[in-house]
Amino acid sequence: MEIIGYIASVFIGITLGLIGGGGSILTVPVLVYLFGVDEVVATSYSLFIVGLTSVIGSVSYFRNGLVNIKTAIIFGIPSIVAVFLTRAYIVPAIPKEVFMIGGFMFTKNILMMLLFAILMIAASYTMIKKDKKKSIDKEEEQQFNYPLILIEGSIIGILTGLVGAGGGFLIIPALVILSKLPMKEAVGTSLVIIAAKSLIGFFGENEATIINWNLLTIVSIFAVIGILIGTILSKKIDGSKLKPAFGWFILVMGIYIIFKQITKLNT
Repeated sequence: MEIIGYIASVFIGITLGLIGGGGSILTVPVLVYLFGVDEVVATSYSLFIVGLTSVIGSVSYFRNGLVNIKTAIIFGIPSIVAVFLTRAYIVPAIPKEVFMIGGFMFTKNILMMLLFAILMIAASYTMIKKDKKKSIDKEEEQQFNYPLILIEGSIIGILTGLVGAGGGFLIIPALVILSKLPMKEAVGTSLVIIAAKSLIGFFGENEATIINWNLLTIVSIFAVIGILIGTILSKKIDGSKLKPAFGWFILVMGIYIIFKQITKLNT
């Protein structure tokens, strides 16, 4: 299972480098189901892996001038604050046994994985659906819808803090729509935002977690190798054509996680 886990870690990086988002949403399931990491701890590990991988992935975008620093700061601040507060205060405040319905106990681990599965299904929808308008890769006069950016950034930050996913599938459309960025520039800017908020969320935790640095380092290395491969492949393969297939895979994974967590309620 560990060997499969390392292969999956490379796949996470490849997907992130190839289609610009969505790959990080596989990190928690890989850690939980292939490496046997506790669900809550896995969300913490995921922040580090996703953050480090995004840092490496953003380098080529920086070199090609495809990172809008002003947008990254404006959109990133509410997101970073939200993820920091979520990991530092909200996650530790959630009790291990949250509530009971009809004799079924909903624990912290089960609820977080169910939330994660719902997020996966939402991500799959954004990947599977066909865009009615083709993305225009040209400069437009940049405008900032500050109220919507504040709300969107905060929501994405809270979700990232709770489930450990980077949220690229939410950030990229938001940057295109709310900040009028060309698609390639939105991808590069998204990676910078994901890197900052994920790593700050990881190191800002209040919950005392014993970190398996050996496992975390190895998985991170494989994910970084993956994103380097994905970045190279993105120059030869149109990642947008692969999105629907990957979306269906994410959908199946989300349904599987829901099924697994429901079965836990019966044990």
